[in-house]
Amino acid sequence: MRVETIGGATLYHGEALEVLQALVPGTADAVITDPPYSSGGAFRGDRALDTKAKYLSTGSGNHEKTSDFGGDNRDQRSFHFWSTLWSAAALRASKPGAPAAFFSDWRQLPVSSDYLQAGGWVWRGVVPWVKKSPRPQMGRFTSAAEYVVWGSAGPMPVDRGVGCLPGFYEYHAPTDREHVTQKPVALMADIVEICEPGGLVLDPFMGSGTTGVAALTLGRRFIGCEQKLQYFDIACRRIEEALENIFAEERSRPVQLDLGGQTS
Repeated sequence: MRVETIGGATLYHGEALEVLQALVPGTADAVITDPPYSSGGAFRGDRALDTKAKYLSTGSGNHEKTSDFGGDNRDQRSFHFWSTLWSAAALRASKPGAPAAFFSDWRQLPVSSDYLQAGGWVWRGVVPWVKKSPRPQMGRFTSAAEYVVWGSAGPMPVDRGVGCLPGFYEYHAPTDREHVTQKPVALMADIVEICEPGGLVLDPFMGSGTTGVAALTLGRRFIGCEQKLQYFDIACRRIEEALENIFAEERSRPVQLDLGGQTS
């Protein structure tokens, strides 16, 4: 297993369940992740398609920039069983009261609320991400949203230094992606706000590292895991670039001298 430490981030190249089971219990202040949905159609054969064929529109330029990823072709029962395993392992790795936020699409929304609870989390609701300019469907309601199923590791204290957060978000899907299912950084930053200030965000399916970029930008620490080496390397690069931008911004701030209240 390869491990990279970059500033306040620790990144694992490995299988999610293995990494989660190896973490010290009570490590994470929040679990925020976009796992493989095993979605993409009404039949078993639809789920087995290449992830780019399932999740990218035909004319998208991102077909050339991204590659397929694994773990996204399970049938409904195996998806439920597998998700319960990693959900329970993520709970073990979290502190009491830690929030969890798991992405889903509409097809997997019912089973996602099930596996969150089967893993031991307290289910607290569903937060939609409404996509601006979604792909239209003739004669049908447009599938314009993905969803965050969220909960907590047991009772969740109100006084955690986190303010009132919205119940839904509106963002364009990224047009220039490095991962097939990449989320907007601004959206992930909004979701990361559920983690207490200075806390540690855990993402066992970090993909190209968007959750980590958002977490570090907001002053949180980060642990991420990615099984595919290509995406692990992209995540390392993006997180390094995010830290460089943070340091550059800090260096550019004017220095304020404390003169002890004296004026000249």
